[in-house]
Amino acid sequence: MVEDGGCTDGVRSPYSVLEGSRKATEALQNLVADQLLPEFAEHLKGVTLTTATDGTQIYFPCPFKETEATVALKSVEASVVAALANLRYPNERQTRKIEVDLEQTATFLFSTYIATIGGLGKQDPNVKSKLKGWGRKSFHLRLLTLPDTDLLKAQAILYRRLSANLYETKNAGEYYHIHGSLEAGKTLNMIGLEAHRPDLTDYRECIDVIESHVKKFTVEELEEMNARERQAGVPALKWEDFKKTSHGKTLLSVPPWQLTKLEDSSNPAPFPSNTAPVTPDSKPQVLTGIRVLELCRIIAGPAMGRTLAEYGAQVIKLTSPNLSDVPFFQVDGNTGKHTCDIDLKTPEGRKAFEDLLQTADVVLDGYRPGSLERLGYSPQQIFDLVKGRGKGIVYVAEDCFGYQGEWAGRPGWQQIADCVTGVAWAQGEFMGLNEPVVPPFPMSDYGTGCIGAIAALTGLYRRAKEGGSWVGRTSLCQYDVFLLGLGLYDSDVQDKVRREHDEEFFRLRHADSVDEVGGRALRSMKRVHPELFDMRLMQKAYSRGFQEEICWCRSPVRIEGLRVGFERTSRPNGFDSPTWEDWEVEKEVVDG
Repeated sequence: MVEDGGCTDGVRSPYSVLEGSRKATEALQNLVADQLLPEFAEHLKGVTLTTATDGTQIYFPCPFKETEATVALKSVEASVVAALANLRYPNERQTRKIEVDLEQTATFLFSTYIATIGGLGKQDPNVKSKLKGWGRKSFHLRLLTLPDTDLLKAQAILYRRLSANLYETKNAGEYYHIHGSLEAGKTLNMIGLEAHRPDLTDYRECIDVIESHVKKFTVEELEEMNARERQAGVPALKWEDFKKTSHGKTLLSVPPWQLTKLEDSSNPAPFPSNTAPVTPDSKPQVLTGIRVLELCRIIAGPAMGRTLAEYGAQVIKLTSPNLSDVPFFQVDGNTGKHTCDIDLKTPEGRKAFEDLLQTADVVLDGYRPGSLERLGYSPQQIFDLVKGRGKGIVYVAEDCFGYQGEWAGRPGWQQIADCVTGVAWAQGEFMGLNEPVVPPFPMSDYGTGCIGAIAALTGLYRRAKEGGSWVGRTSLCQYDVFLLGLGLYDSDVQDKVRREHDEEFFRLRHADSVDEVGGRALRSMKRVHPELFDMRLMQKAYSRGFQEEICWCRSPVRIEGLRVGFERTSRPNGFDSPTWEDWEVEKEVVDG
C-alpha cells in the first residue's frame, strides 16, 4: 500500500492523484473556511491518503478531478467524525489516525453501478426479476409481495425512459436536456409526443423520434414550456457561460454547503448514554443512538442517509407509496437503513411521521424546494413540532440548483446539474466532440450526498456543543461548481486517459442515455482498472428484505478507535413498520 504520494519504483508520474487530492482539500478548506470549525481543521491536517497503486491512476474516462474532489470531501467528513468522537468519548485518545482510500473513494462515486443483488448488477437485463413482484417474508414473518416502485413505468419502458435525455434543438449546435423525471408523460406531451408508444422499442429509433420533436423548438421555447409545465430541463451550457449567468454568479459566491442556526434557545444536547459496541467484538460508532428521518429518493439524498448509517445512526427512510422510485437504486441506497412507507397527505401518515419526529435528531430532505414546506414540514415548522422536548434538531436539504439565486426552486436531477453547469460540454469535448455528453455515473449525486452528510455531522456537533437547532443546505450544482473550480486535467493527462480507455466509449454521442454511457464506461474501467473491482473493496451479506445476497462498497474512511460500517443489509422501500423499535443488528454485517 502506498501512502501520501509515495511511489513504489521511485519514479514520479507527471500527475499524482494523491497530490491533486491534497490540493483539492486545500481548495475546499478555503471555500468552507467559515463552516469548518478549528477542531475539524486540526484533524484535517493529519488525514493520510492510501492507495493500492502508485497514486497516479485516473479511474474514470473523464476530464474531471472527481476522485480528488471526493477525497477532499471524505477527508473533511472524517475530520468532523473524529471531532465528534472526541466530544462523545472524552476519556479516549484525542488524536485519531484517519485514512481515506483512493480506490474506495472511486467505488463510492459509482457504487450503484458496482453493487449487486443475487450476483446481478444494474446493467444486467435479468436483474429486474430480483426487484419486484415476488413473495417474500417480512421481518415479522408475513408473506408479502414486493411492489414495483416504478409506478408509472418511467424506467421499465425504454421510450418513456428516454424522456430524460439530452437532445439537439432547433438551432444546430444548441442542446437541451429534457427530463420526464419519474413520470415521463408530461414531458413527452409537452414536445408533442404520446405518453406511451408501444410501437417504439428500439433504442436508436426511440432517440430519433424524441429528438425530432425536440428539434422543433429553440432553447428559449423549451425553457418557456418547461417553466409552464413545471418540468425539469435545462440548456446545456459551457462552464464559462454558466459562470456569466446570474445564478452561476450566485453559486460562485457561496460555499459548497451552508449551515445556519435557527432561533432556538435549547440547551446543548448530549449524546445518548448507551455507547456500548453493537457486538462484543466491534468498536464503538460515533453516531450510535442518533435517529435520522430520511425523506429522499433516487441517489443524492439517500447517499446522505447511507453515510450517516455507516457511522452508526439509526436511519429510517420514509417514502410515499404513491411516489415512484428507481427500484435498483434501493439496493445500494438503502444499505444500513430501515424503510417505511408513509403518506404525508393523510392524517394517519402525518401522525406516524410526527410520532417518529418527536425523538429524531436529524431530518434529511431530498425533494424539490418547498415540497415539505407545503405539507407543513419546513425547518421552522419541524422545530415548532419538537419545541420543548429539551433538544434541538438538525435539518439538512439537498436539491438541484441550491436555495439562492435566480434558478432556486427549479426542479432537477444529476443530469440537469451536469448539463447546466458545463460538466456535459466538458465531457463531450474531452471525447473529441463538438457537443455535450452527460458523463458516466451519477458522481455529482454521490458528491452532493457526501456534502449533505458533512452538513448533518457538523449540525450534530454544534448542537452538542452550543445547543439549538441547525439547518444545512447544499445542491448538485454547488458540487459541480466545486468540481469545475478545481480545473480539468491538463491536456497531456487527458490524452493519456483517452489512450487507455476503449474506443467504444468514445463513439458515444450527445443523445446516448446515462445507462449507455455508464455501461460502456464500466466495461472499459473493468479492463483498465481492475483494482476498482477487487473484492477487498466490497462486502456481501444476505438481505432479509430482498431475500437475496447483496454486495456493496465499503467505506473509503478509516478512523482509529471507531467502527465505520453498517449494522444491516439493504432492504426495499416500505419493508419496515414506522417505528424506532425492532432495530435489529446483523452480526454478519458488523463483523464483515
